[in-house]
Parts: sequence; C-alpha cells; structure tokens
Amino acid sequence: MRFTVEAWDSDYGAPTDPELADASQHVDPTVELRSEEWRPLLSDADAVEDILFVDGVRRVDATLWIEQPPDFPGFALAATYAAGAVRCDARAVIEEARVERGLFTSAPADAVDSAVGSYEVKATKGTTPEELWLGIQQRMGDLEAAVSRSTGGADLVVVDGPLSHAREIENAVGYIKTQKVQYLPLELRQVLTALPAGYRTPLFLTTTSWSRFSWYLRLANHSGPAGGLVRCEIDADTTAAGAARVAARVSATLPRYASHRHKDPRAPQNLYPIGGLERELRHRLGDREMAIRALRRASVAIPAGYRG
Repeated sequence: MRFTVEAWDSDYGAPTDPELADASQHVDPTVELRSEEWRPLLSDADAVEDILFVDGVRRVDATLWIEQPPDFPGFALAATYAAGAVRCDARAVIEEARVERGLFTSAPADAVDSAVGSYEVKATKGTTPEELWLGIQQRMGDLEAAVSRSTGGADLVVVDGPLSHAREIENAVGYIKTQKVQYLPLELRQVLTALPAGYRTPLFLTTTSWSRFSWYLRLANHSGPAGGLVRCEIDADTTAAGAARVAARVSATLPRYASHRHKDPRAPQNLYPIGGLERELRHRLGDREMAIRALRRASVAIPAGYRG
C-alpha cells in the first residue's frame, strides 16, 4: 500500500474534503486553453509589491434561549466577530481592524447590553445552529468587505475565502485554502494533482451563485495531493485575457508569502500575513470566559423601570 501523510494539522480537519461536491457541470474550462491543451502554467509576470490581505475571525460566546411564552423558548447565538486588513509593501502594517458583537436568532429579541459590549440583534433565517452559524459567517463577510473599502485599496487585495462579499472591490482576489467543491471535470483533474510548486492551472469560468474566473495554484511543495494547493477567484466582469493577466500576477506573488510548518499548522496555505492578522483579531475579540460571565449577569439584571 502506498500513501502520503498530509502536512496540514489534522486538528483543522483537512485542506480538501474527502468527498468534494461536484460542480463541474457549471464550469467552462476552455476560457484560456482548450481542454486538450490543459497543462501546468508558470507565471512570467512580475510580483505585486503593494498588497492588502483581508481576513476575519468569529467566535460564539454563548448559546441563549429567548423566552417567548406560551411557545418554546427561541434559540440564539451570542457571537463576537472581527475583520481586518494588513498591507504588505516594504513591511507589514495592520491598516484597519473592527470588532462587532451580535445576537443571531430568528426569534423576536432585543439587544443584550453587557459589561463587554452590546450584542445587537442580527436576524437570521432558520433556527438550527448551522443556520445561525451561516448568519455569523455572512455578517463577518460583510464586515470584511467594509474593511476592504475603507483602506483606500491596493494593487492587489487578497480576501481570505470566497470573494462573494467583496467582488466589486477593485483588484480583489478571493483566496480559498480549503477545498470543498470539485470544479474540474474528471479528464482535467490530473493536471491539478500534477501541479509543481509555483505553477497554476489554466483559468476556468464558474457560473454557480455568481460568475467568476478561477484557477488553482500550488504554493509550495508539500506531501499529499492537496499539499500547498489553493484556489483563487476574481469576478467575471472582465475579459478572459484580462483575467489571465491577473492570474499570472497573483500566481507570481502569493508563493513568497507561503507559511512553513514549524510556524503555522496550516502551512503552506495559511499565508504569513493572514496568520498574523488572525492572531491579532482573535486577541481583539477579548476573553470568552469574561464574555460568558457578562452575558450571565445581563440575563439576571433587573430591567429598567421594574417595580416588583
């Protein structure tokens, strides 16, 4: 039996899901090269020097049950989330960082004022934990987009994750380091698994929830078929030739920021600027135990005007 050991820390799951959702029926892989011409491509473009890396973090502080007699109490998640941007030119500097709190629920609710801050109501669709988590993820994406707009832009804006919330931002590229969907038809997947470090696939056009040009890039040599593999995407509101120029510049730039295993358990996909930004944003979320205690105190506080 032959096998390889994945370098990505298993505590974070796997960089590629064992069973990828197949979306290849929504893909045109011929926008840059015909299918029979597909091969690994090495960029000859110059690396970008002025880059913004944008990312967000989130944390559920507590699960709440909102009383709504005579019905069963409504389910809610009190969460804290943050987004920020770090600029890399001659050095790395955090240009923007914002923290917000929210009470995510579909039940009738009021904001919860606590010692650590106010949890404003963020209405969600659905009542399951998964649906509320999706609501948190969407609000964090909105905050990432707001942070991106406030920085003044850059020659390249790398948004960690899908680009859906920030696709109208100039020079924005979505950076997806965990693969959950299979976009390529079977006959082209051998090009993907055979990518050398620093090479990318040709472009492919995806028309699912929104239209975008995508490509895969191998950041660095690592064990396993998904080692060092990321997917990048840009809005399809451009020509294929223009998208290919962007792909070439991005592919010439990102490998220089690839992390190493002794410094990041999600190496090399978790780029150094993104890893550093994540650490700073998690620090700004504050202490979770303090947030839980503050929420518990708020739950037993005597309402203003109470005369009992």
